[in-house]
Amino acid sequence: MPAFTTKRASVTVLIVTQIAVLSLWFSSAAVLPEMAREAGLSAARLAWLSTAVQLGFGIGALVFAFLGLADRFDPRRVFMLSALAGAATNLALLAVPIGGWESIALRALTGAAMAGVYPVGMKIATGWGKADRALLVGLLVGALTIGSASPHLISFIGGAEWRFTIWTSTLLAVAGAFAILTIGLGPYHARAPRLDISAVGLVWTDRRIRLAVIGYIGHMWELYAFWAWVAVFATGSYALAGTPGAESLGKLTAFAAIALGGLACVPAGWIADRIGRARVAMFCLIASGGGALASAALYGGPIWPMMAALIVWGIAIIPDSALYSTLVADAAPPERAGSLLTLQTALGFLLTAMTVQAAPALAAQIGWPWVLMIMSLGPAIGIRAMQLLMRE
Repeated sequence: MPAFTTKRASVTVLIVTQIAVLSLWFSSAAVLPEMAREAGLSAARLAWLSTAVQLGFGIGALVFAFLGLADRFDPRRVFMLSALAGAATNLALLAVPIGGWESIALRALTGAAMAGVYPVGMKIATGWGKADRALLVGLLVGALTIGSASPHLISFIGGAEWRFTIWTSTLLAVAGAFAILTIGLGPYHARAPRLDISAVGLVWTDRRIRLAVIGYIGHMWELYAFWAWVAVFATGSYALAGTPGAESLGKLTAFAAIALGGLACVPAGWIADRIGRARVAMFCLIASGGGALASAALYGGPIWPMMAALIVWGIAIIPDSALYSTLVADAAPPERAGSLLTLQTALGFLLTAMTVQAAPALAAQIGWPWVLMIMSLGPAIGIRAMQLLMRE
């Protein structure tokens, strides 16, 4: 029997487990400079280590969605098995050549495992409420964000010893995997009686779900490119400005920008439950697009304005993620919410595989300021989708 069966206790434990397990996501991205120095890796190989996670997640999420795993089986057990699989593939990085194709394949498998953690966690959270659903999903996305930011802090603590980050994130994931079994399922949790592949077609046939997914894709255009490379372009900007210790300061900036964005998910969800989820999502898109343009304009300039722009961008870039998921969950049949949420994230993360891989290559050709400006195109598309959704 689960040890925690009340809403408050179950959601609290769910948040903690998400933070712990999702530290696997950027466990290698946070230590790319150290790995590159030790093994002499090229920029393209470094990019693949980050892109592989996104591709793995996208493909894994498609499989989870079409098989309806989160809807047909106990989501807690799906979460646990996925977390343990992710921990194993993360730790295996220490046993293969640094930056080799074996390590890239392991990062893809880690991403695929995360498809059984993040969307499944949202399925569990939405089962605990309706009126406060944006807040509940916001808490989960905040946990995702802080979990994603944590390797940067772990790397800062571990210094040049990048293996410390791999070990620490692995142990956190194992602890989270077993902790998830201690929680209960909410009164709005529904289980699908059978496999129904046609259910995923609602993404195209239901206008509300379609617009929410388009908004999500616009949001994802910039999100993971920012998260994966913010430490890199922050360091580049600080170095160009002649700042001592630019690399360490870039890591701290990345942690602050990502983690503070995670904290912002909670008030954003609370407000959205009261004034409208599409409306708050549109405000976030406006702010994050503005942050991208401001960072482009300030690149290479005085350190504090650039740092402030990146942190503001990081705060604005993530709170709307929970709102698109909530909009999908609101419009979806309860017994199919898990599959539709998983499909939504699959589409978004497959896009991020392209943007994460392309960003550094494009920056080498045209410079980071232009890349940051291109990243603002996604919010522009999302803003239009939310305007149309608000008319529904």
